[in-house]
Amino acid sequence: MAGLLGETPGRLPDRARLDECRAAGAEAAEQGVPLRTLVDAALREAEDLAAPAVLPALRRVVSALIEGYEAAQRLALRSEETARREFVDDLLQGRAERLAERAEHFGLRLAESYVVAVARPVAGSPDAVAGTIERELIARFGSHNILVAVRDGLLVCVVPGTLVAAAGEFTHHVRSRLDPGWRIGVGRAHRGPGGVVTSYREASNAIDLGDRLGLRAPVLKAADLLVFPVLLRDRAAIEDLVASVLSPLLDARGGPEPLLDTLEQVFAAQGNQSAAARRLGISTRAVTYRLERVRRLTGFSPEDPTQRFTLETAVLGARLLDWPAQLF
Repeated sequence: MAGLLGETPGRLPDRARLDECRAAGAEAAEQGVPLRTLVDAALREAEDLAAPAVLPALRRVVSALIEGYEAAQRLALRSEETARREFVDDLLQGRAERLAERAEHFGLRLAESYVVAVARPVAGSPDAVAGTIERELIARFGSHNILVAVRDGLLVCVVPGTLVAAAGEFTHHVRSRLDPGWRIGVGRAHRGPGGVVTSYREASNAIDLGDRLGLRAPVLKAADLLVFPVLLRDRAAIEDLVASVLSPLLDARGGPEPLLDTLEQVFAAQGNQSAAARRLGISTRAVTYRLERVRRLTGFSPEDPTQRFTLETAVLGARLLDWPAQLF
């Protein structure tokens, strides 16, 4: 740092000298020299010279030092952000090039099992809260194996499968920082880099299933929705079930939707018609009447255990396939 003010300290430094100072500031930042140490060196040199004419030169030198130092810090920050964004994309898409090595840099040990939770805001991007939520999770659970990032407009949280409370803590922070209307999907715990991808897809699919099924819960766990991917794996079979069981409702006065809504709420209420009526905003007698219409039209009764299972599966299939808007 010696000689910052040059050989003629009474003269204002020229452009070349200021460029040298900027380069010195950038080099100091890259070497991890604290900014205070850098400024201190310039001030000590000024004290040694003890000439009034030194002060204007000192101001310019210090300004150039700080400018170079801050420019290097901004470049390093942008480089780190780019590397983090690329790592998150590769991690969630399963691109494995040097993934384990890069994961260590961001605090993840990919040999362990992980759970991925995904939060979808009602509007806009959650970039502004991602860093804050990550810092608060790290403050509680430690700096290792916690990652919060934004991808495709979703807030993604990767936590160890052994940290049972971490997904709940993530939900708490989402609730307090995102506008009402958000929804969270939580994947199951899976091991290794491929496990992160699987859990991420489960979490995203849980949100999609919640939308398609009209589920009200703001937090949806993939473990609670395992039956639906099973249904969708054999689309031909579920289409046949929906068409065979529910097609007679197309001839109902007022269309099939009121009857489907009633069945859905009765099943959700475990057969409690009074509770279903409250959810629908109609009388219990109206619910009973609609269920009888379903029985007459389809031949299936919600009160018979075997027939109830068939009806409920058909209704779930209808929601998954957007029937009757999409006929097949």
